[in-house]
Order: sequence, then structure tokens, then C-alpha cells
Amino acid sequence: MIVPEELGLRVADILEDLPLLRPGPVLWDVRRYQVGFFVPPGTASRCVCTGLRCAGKDAWITAPAPHRRRGSLCWLISPDGVGTLNRPEVLALTLKRAAGNSVLGLSG
Repeated sequence: MIVPEELGLRVADILEDLPLLRPGPVLWDVRRYQVGFFVPPGTASRCVCTGLRCAGKDAWITAPAPHRRRGSLCWLISPDGVGTLNRPEVLALTLKRAAGNSVLGLSG
């Protein structure tokens, strides 16, 4: 899921502070002012987005090396090496909390 930069930065901060939750990778595109949250396959087909984009099947995502934290593409939360992804239900609630309104919903 790709969100505007300001919202994405707030959400990434919230995810890192949640107890007992290992967040999935979060990628910041500094040049395009957006943040991407890596979620399980199929999430895009259940995404009811307002102002957000979801990459679906056959989408390509450019990503830097997992340790890179500077540059025009950098990790806010690096991949953990075992494949942990952001849980869609947690991400939806966190996006709503950070935006202060209903921004995102997941159907089914």
C-alpha cells in the first residue's frame, strides 16, 4: 500500500511503537513524497482506498538493499530476512488512527 509521505511517516512511527508487534517493511520514496507498506499478496484486491494506492498482481517495486537508510529510496523499517509483512488489519487501523478519519478499509 502506498500512501502520501506525511501520513506514511506517522504510520511507520506508530507501527514501530506498538508492543508485541513486529512490523513488516516500510519503504520511503523521498523524491515522490510517498511511503510504501509491504503487505501479503491479495491485500490489494480487498483494499477500499481513499487517497491511497495499492500495488496488485504483476506490479514491480524498486527497493534498495535492506540495510540502506539513506538516499531517495530508503527503509523506514527494513525487511527482517524472514519475510515478515505488515498485517493488513493492523495497518488499516493504524492508518485510520494517524489520519484521524476513515481513510482505508479492507473488505471480506
